Amino acid sequence: MKHPAGARTRWLLVVVFAIGMAWVEAASVYYLRVMVNRLEPYQANPLPMGGILGQVELVREAATLVMLLTIGMLAGRTWRTRLGYTAIAFGVWDIFYYVFLKVISDWPKSLFDWDVLFLLPLPWWGPVLAPVCIALLMIVWGTLVSARASRSHARLVESTVWWRLSWLGVALALYAFMADSLRAVREGIEATRNVLPTAFSWWVFLVALALMAVPIAQMAWRMRPMKLLR
Repeated sequence: MKHPAGARTRWLLVVVFAIGMAWVEAASVYYLRVMVNRLEPYQANPLPMGGILGQVELVREAATLVMLLTIGMLAGRTWRTRLGYTAIAFGVWDIFYYVFLKVISDWPKSLFDWDVLFLLPLPWWGPVLAPVCIALLMIVWGTLVSARASRSHARLVESTVWWRLSWLGVALALYAFMADSLRAVREGIEATRNVLPTAFSWWVFLVALALMAVPIAQMAWRMRPMKLLR
């Protein structure tokens, strides 16, 4: 896929920013895990939330999302390209976060190591490979959106049916990540913090991934006659 020079520069700057941010994120998480003796995250209560530490960590996670959204807002010129560049930044950041954690702490040992992905509203658990796959989808979608916008001002309208399927995929992926926490929620919040998953619902996740990829496939197919994909 070819981008005009200006679009290539914006794409590259967003990627460079996300890679730099990934190092900062990986270093921060490394420091935090060493402090709370959770260098290997597959432990009960993966982030002790006592005192101010828990509040600081939750705000840090929110600040990370704000930064990713901000770079997308600065790079894009329309709401669609802003979301596209945000998706690129998020995907690159997420992948390089794991790359840099491997460099810093020699974790993860493999793409199938369990990681706690998020803490709200319940702990999200999944093998490292799962969020990496979603990150790759985000990069592809964002790149297609930015390439389409840079080539023509004509609108590329995507069927709402495909987007509904994609959102169904998002819901299924969230279920796959939080299934164990949901089963433990009846026992209270403390139980959800201490639950350790033993099996990941790969079939549910793969269906979710396929549904999330539907709008991307539709967009790529509709762009083919315009010779944007070579």
